[in-house]
Parts: sequence; C-alpha cells; structure tokens
Amino acid sequence: MIPRKLGPTLFGLILSGLMSVVVSGISTFRATGLVPGYMGMWTQAWLTAWVFAFPIVLVAAPFVRRAVQYLVRSE
Repeated sequence: MIPRKLGPTLFGLILSGLMSVVVSGISTFRATGLVPGYMGMWTQAWLTAWVFAFPIVLVAAPFVRRAVQYLVRSE
C-alpha cells in the first residue's frame, strides 16, 4: 500500500490522468475525426497533456481548496 502522506500526490496523478485522457480524446476527435491512426494520435496528445496537467494540479490544488473554503458557506 501507498503511505497516507502520498495521498494528495496520488489523487493529483489519478485526477490529472483522467481529465487529460478525456479532454485530449475529445480534442483529438474534434480536430481529426475518427481517422486511421486516431488512437496513436490520441495517446500522444494525452501523454503530452498529462505531463503538463499533473504538476499544474499539484500546484493549483492548495489554491483551489482555499477558494472553495472561501466560497462555501459554513453551517
């Protein structure tokens, strides 16, 4: 099992992976349609997007948490 202290990093890895695979798939499809080699193009686009998305998620997460705390009414 993975140590609890690595939980936020693992969360960022999984979230950025899922979001980048969906967005790159949609973007690649919109740009090229379902052409021969689509899966290869999608894979390349996804890996490129994930390289950027993962560190951005890790850096942005604390700011987003604070913004959500500010915007959500305490009960």
